Amino acid sequence: MTESPEASYRLRYGAAAPFEPPAQWTDVLAQQLAHRSVRSYRPDPVPDETLHALIAAAQSAPTSGNLQLWSVVAVRDDRRRRRLAELAGEQEFIAQAPLFLVWLADLARAREVTAGAGSETAEGADFVEAAVLSFVDVALAAQNASLAAESLGLGTVFVGAIRNRPLDVAAELGLPPNVFPVFGLAVGYPDRIDGTAVKPRLPQDAVLHHEQYSLEPQLAHLAAYEDVLNEFYAAAGLPQSWSRRVAHRFGTVAGLKGREHLRAALLDRGFQLR
Repeated sequence: MTESPEASYRLRYGAAAPFEPPAQWTDVLAQQLAHRSVRSYRPDPVPDETLHALIAAAQSAPTSGNLQLWSVVAVRDDRRRRRLAELAGEQEFIAQAPLFLVWLADLARAREVTAGAGSETAEGADFVEAAVLSFVDVALAAQNASLAAESLGLGTVFVGAIRNRPLDVAAELGLPPNVFPVFGLAVGYPDRIDGTAVKPRLPQDAVLHHEQYSLEPQLAHLAAYEDVLNEFYAAAGLPQSWSRRVAHRFGTVAGLKGREHLRAALLDRGFQLR
């Protein structure tokens, strides 16, 4: 059943949105606004035909210059999912989900194509622009796959902690040079979707700018958001305060949980970043 615009906005912002919905409301909009992270899955396997549909959706995402600088590893093996769960900070749902997709920034294929076209070097791939292109490409592709999965009744959650120990993840997945694990996506049939709430986001006045960016006006909306999110966290039994979560991540190096070494890891994997 498609949520009404009013209900969709209320779920996403924690209150009625102070703007009018578009004249035409669609199932796609309702599906997008209803997104929630799912961390509890039934053991039912995700069929091959569903996996192929998700990848087809991913490949339908925009890609700069049609370069397609990404790949994905589908992990179904129980022991491998368990090892990846350990590498990603002992997150049990990775081992529980029947399918774990590891999304990769992939410059290896482009380098091979460049060499096959007769070029003696692929020096253009040694600049940070190539890394940026590959990270943007893989993010767009994975989001398409996640939305497609949700439209089929599956639950998903992105896992950035794959970058905590990227070299170990690369070894586990047999990645060649110039391929880097960017994030994971757990996929499966939700065990209890009713207990998984839609998390309120910042009000649009904090993220939407007109013509030019302005930081100061955003600050007035953060206190109201703090109250809305604290109510959400309290209902979920989670530690409160969005601002403290932001400060914990960026206030000290410890908050990066190993990701302070990403530049060295990228260089180790062949991303030159000039």
